[in-house]
Amino acid sequence: MVYKLPKKEVMISSEIGKEVIKKELALIPKLPGVYRMLNDKGDILYVGKAKNLPNRLKSYIAEKNHIIRTERMLSQTRRLEITTTSNESEALLLEANLIKKHKPKFNILLRDDKSFPFIFIGNKDKWPQIKRHRGKKTKEGFYFGPFASAGSANWTIKMIQKIFHLRVCDDTVFKNRERPCILYQIKRCSGPCVGYIEKNEYKKTVEDAIEFVSGKSRKIQKNLSDQMEKASDNLDFEKAVILRDRIKSLNIIQSSQRINEANLIEADVIAGYKESGKTCIQVFFYRSKQNWGNQAFFPKHDPDEKLSDILNSFVSQFYENKSVPSSIILSEEIKEKVLIEKTLSQKEEKQIDISIAKKGSKLKVINQAIKNAKDSLTRKLYESQNNRELFDSVANKFNLETNISLIEVYDNSHIQGTNSVGALIAYGDEGFIKKRYRKFNIKIQKNEQDDYGMMREVLNRRFKRAIQEKDNYLTFPDLVLIDGGKGQYSVARETLNELGLHDLPIVAIAKGRQRNSGNETFFHNGKEFNFTKNDPTLFFLQRIRDESHRFAISAHRAKRKKGINKSLLDQIEGIGSIRKRALLNHFGSARAVESASLDEIKSVDGVEEKVAKKIYNFFHE
Repeated sequence: MVYKLPKKEVMISSEIGKEVIKKELALIPKLPGVYRMLNDKGDILYVGKAKNLPNRLKSYIAEKNHIIRTERMLSQTRRLEITTTSNESEALLLEANLIKKHKPKFNILLRDDKSFPFIFIGNKDKWPQIKRHRGKKTKEGFYFGPFASAGSANWTIKMIQKIFHLRVCDDTVFKNRERPCILYQIKRCSGPCVGYIEKNEYKKTVEDAIEFVSGKSRKIQKNLSDQMEKASDNLDFEKAVILRDRIKSLNIIQSSQRINEANLIEADVIAGYKESGKTCIQVFFYRSKQNWGNQAFFPKHDPDEKLSDILNSFVSQFYENKSVPSSIILSEEIKEKVLIEKTLSQKEEKQIDISIAKKGSKLKVINQAIKNAKDSLTRKLYESQNNRELFDSVANKFNLETNISLIEVYDNSHIQGTNSVGALIAYGDEGFIKKRYRKFNIKIQKNEQDDYGMMREVLNRRFKRAIQEKDNYLTFPDLVLIDGGKGQYSVARETLNELGLHDLPIVAIAKGRQRNSGNETFFHNGKEFNFTKNDPTLFFLQRIRDESHRFAISAHRAKRKKGINKSLLDQIEGIGSIRKRALLNHFGSARAVESASLDEIKSVDGVEEKVAKKIYNFFHE
């Protein structure tokens, strides 16, 4: 049970943090910068910025009626760290970076660990390829985005294939084809791999595709219409039909991408909705007058935070590592609008305009975004409530004396004792927690063919790290779920007991004799438990067990694939990491290298004739 101090006691204890600030204050220069408040373990509690550091820190001492959250933070503060910057904009960027990196418990946190996909079309290749791209833009070419999701980018690529017939295959496949693939048959590729289209004609098609994604669809449509009429006049009806189908596809993508009535050429529309102490922020991406999708975010914050403050923190963190459009439209005023505008303009080396939609077509767009945020939050709250009920049901079923908010599930995967991997997945109030997923390569050789030994090793490694509070350790779960039977339960219970974790409950889930889902037997504290076939709690436990199994299998396959590549190429003397990478990039796999001719191996960049002979002889002697 967590005991909460009454307000007066919290305020008294907050004097500890105030004293820490007082001691440091005289040494802090009157400069812009970032300050970090740390607890007695050295964990960062809060990251803040200031135009004048001493003035900002004095406010913590001078104010007598801080909000409860600030009082709690000060009560835990034992150390203060300062980093000065050359200006306030630099402080804003540093603050956003440190918040994302350290995730302090008293900051508003944006849970955003993924980059958005772009569409990439190269301009240096003889036969440019269109593909989805994430990460750094290192290759020379055209990048279009961001798209809200991989699905949105894939759909656009599919439409571009239908209209312009660009290739999507990688270079290795492209260079080794002797006949066109099925994409040519279904009229989504022009077959450049086998010379079914002239180089200049393909180049013109690529240029049209680039103009189309850049928002010049009307011009493209007119060109296609002119070409169709010309083909029809020349009695080339087969070509006219192809052009007609391309025009139809163009109309579909235009209507589906919803040319926006607000005429937003390059803008992000950001709207927030707060209810029951939780917030959803929706971001809509508009590029080239098209809506390229939207994404929902659920920042972590104190229930009493104002929506305007949440939105303010969101904007500064969101663009810390992303490209910024020329226009950002918000659902409400934020206090640091001018500073963020200035900082982002300097970062992007172009003018960034942050505006609040108050009337007209922009207000319609914002209202639509707010509606999406409200709907997403309603679904999230419903799922959280549903998960809460399922957790309570699990606790009641197994007579657990603790409230469940976090379950960890463990599974192992191997084939006859090879490439053995242990897997851990986690499930919390808001669903699967991917950042807590872990895989464990089995290090003790005798455990590789021993399921019990694998489980013992995995649990030992996972919980010893938590007990010793080593780097990147995970906090303890409320329940451990083991994929296995009575034997696996006994091993797990014995392992945790040896670590002093007698009170951490364990449940094992075993399939029936026919290995069919629905006849599972559960083991806990020396007792067996069963559910009726339609019990929602059974479905819940099956679902999280199946996710652990999926994760374990994928980790095992990745290790096995890596082992195959290693066993074939790493045994050849003189093949280092650079040549190995060149061979794999060229052929696609180690098996393809094995079946390649000597001339094909010699054609790889960085592989001279002497080395090529050595590789060829290794596989063929």
